[in-house]
Formats: sequence, structure tokens, C-alpha cells
Amino acid sequence: MELVQQYSGIFHIILVILALLTICCLIRAVMGPTIADRLVAVNMMGTIVMVVIAMLAVYMGEGYLLDICLIYAMISFLAVVALTKIYSG
Repeated sequence: MELVQQYSGIFHIILVILALLTICCLIRAVMGPTIADRLVAVNMMGTIVMVVIAMLAVYMGEGYLLDICLIYAMISFLAVVALTKIYSG
């Protein structure tokens, strides 16, 4: 736990950077010129959210957040597969 307390400033900086990247992916998902760009942006947003949840689990020392992260990964994967199936015909 000492290591997490020593690097808490770095955790905050990384979380802010990930939030900015999520906003950029959201913009790409809305303005993407093709369906493929939008699907990749949605998949990237799901991945970034999983990283944020995992980082919060480490920072807060809560194990149940990792379970939530795994469930979110499964749901995100199924959503991307379903959207790809719908848009590809």
C-alpha cells in the first residue's frame, strides 16, 4: 500500500489522461466518417474504461472492482461483436 501512496500523483495524472483519451474516442465515434471508425472508437472506449476501473481497483485497494472490470470486458466484447454483425449485414 505504501507504493500506491507514493505514486498517487501519477495515478491522478494517468486517470486525467485516460479521461481525455475517452473524450477523443467519443468524438471519433460521433464524427467518424465510416462505420469501421465508429466501431473501433467504441471498442477503444470500452478498453479505456476497463483500464480506469482496474487502476481504481489498485488505487483504492478494492478487489471487487476487478470483478466488475471482468464483467465489463465481457459485455464490451459482446457489444462490439453484435454491432459488427449488425453493420456488416
